[in-house]
Amino acid sequence: MDLRIRKTRNSIINAFIELRSKKELERITIKELAELACINKATFYQHYKDIYDLSEKLEMEALTSAIQDMTHPENLIQNPREGVVEIANAIISRRPLLDILYSGSRRLLLVDRLEQSLKEVIYTNCPEYKDDLEKDILFTVLIQGTFRAFEQHMNDDYETVLEILAGINENMLKR
Repeated sequence: MDLRIRKTRNSIINAFIELRSKKELERITIKELAELACINKATFYQHYKDIYDLSEKLEMEALTSAIQDMTHPENLIQNPREGVVEIANAIISRRPLLDILYSGSRRLLLVDRLEQSLKEVIYTNCPEYKDDLEKDILFTVLIQGTFRAFEQHMNDDYETVLEILAGINENMLKR
């Protein structure tokens, strides 16, 4: 990619994250983003369709990056303790950026996209799970439950929350 294009995109992204950290996505205008990024509006539109396109791309990049850090997402079934730790570490390591990108009206998208993306990786690595309805439902419960529990208990002792979640997940898998 051309250096000028990369610099322009980085400028747009940095300006967007700065604005997004202060206000709802729906309240960000292309005009203010362009001014902050030191570009004109036409330049913005050369890279993105609209503010939602930019947001969507950044949200997915951050989530994809988190999932790529997970070495064995299938551990949710095979070794739930390690699976819980992997999900937690992948999300926590990107928490500040994810909290900015997925704030406000976008918050509910995060866990649903996390579930969808993790399932894609798991089914690629373990195709035998793909058409197993019980495993699919179990993955939904484990992914959504783990994420929501960490959201609710982020101020509690991390290790204790991990142990409790791992124990719950192991008990669910024994059935």
